Amino acid sequence: MNYWLVKSEPGEYSFDDLVNEGSTVWSGVRNYAARNNLRAMKMGDLVLFYHSVDDKEVVGVSKVSKEFYPDPTATAGEWSVVEIIPMRKLNKPVHLSFIRAEVALQNIALVRIGRLSVMPLEKLEFEKILEMGGTTL
Repeated sequence: MNYWLVKSEPGEYSFDDLVNEGSTVWSGVRNYAARNNLRAMKMGDLVLFYHSVDDKEVVGVSKVSKEFYPDPTATAGEWSVVEIIPMRKLNKPVHLSFIRAEVALQNIALVRIGRLSVMPLEKLEFEKILEMGGTTL
């Protein structure tokens, strides 16, 4: 199993939207590194859901329910999507400032490459963020 983090502006698409809909196609990614990460996602991989821009916090856990296929919203280029389903909301959101302050999380892309919208995590990094959010799966 692999572990990931995806970012979304809550005004555009929030974790609550995902919960209400039950699943979503993660589309519209137009960055090659993020696209390659989408292509590496496998069915059942766990995904942290991060609210970007104003909130800047991890708020929930989701799971890959369908592996990558061509992005139907792309008008040019070879872009990909995956489908995800919600698992659970974190008991308490984990703000970016706490992630940056945590020594065990200093190497994650969220800290190093702030603009990347889809990024891999190590299992221990994923588990540390869950712990910080007072959440178990």
